[in-house]
Amino acid sequence: MTDKLIVALDVADFESAKKLVNDLGSDVEFYKIGLELMASGDYFHIINFLKNNNKKVFADLKLYDISQTVARAVKNLAKFEIDLLTIHSASREIMLQASENKGSMQIIAVTVLTNLNEIDLQEMGFDKANSLENLVLKKAQMALECKLDGVVASAQEAENLRKKLGQNFLIVTPGIRLEKILNDDQKRVADVKTALASGASHLVVGRPITQSENPYLSAQKFIKSINEFAKNS
Repeated sequence: MTDKLIVALDVADFESAKKLVNDLGSDVEFYKIGLELMASGDYFHIINFLKNNNKKVFADLKLYDISQTVARAVKNLAKFEIDLLTIHSASREIMLQASENKGSMQIIAVTVLTNLNEIDLQEMGFDKANSLENLVLKKAQMALECKLDGVVASAQEAENLRKKLGQNFLIVTPGIRLEKILNDDQKRVADVKTALASGASHLVVGRPITQSENPYLSAQKFIKSINEFAKNS
């Protein structure tokens, strides 16, 4: 269960990321690096730092463009020691092109961002007769048909995905909390045990660890909860 926890390095720069990784120590082995660090100019330095410290890298870039552009971007990223990459589940062709160029890197498709709810989807033009859960299921099924390795989905949808699509794919679940956060921008959140019981493969945790007074102790609380679930399941 040691790689179930993915800590989101949603920090401003390389030095902040490096300090956090060093502070969390050997018990955390999987890190998400996203758009904030990509914009810092140090993205690939951070990847090298993480791999040199025997960490796994989740490049959360949510690639979304025409299929040929995504294909070329994925092919370039596959040259680096990236373990996991996100793309958007925008179309079958985009996902097929990504799958064909991923090499040994795993790719998961973003279904519906966890800061969105059904009202948001209606405002974006989606049919209100189609539930959020069904939309996630449809996107996940298409991703697996395109030979991607899994999806990003909230704990609320994970159980249905496992029931309908089986066990042989990744479900990476953001919005994991030990307790409520004030002004939380995530709308579909869950606690550790609920997410794991629902079928999540990996749990992405950001601010509850990175913005706590003691990131190390906060990370240990999540690890303890993950280990307790494993022991009792």
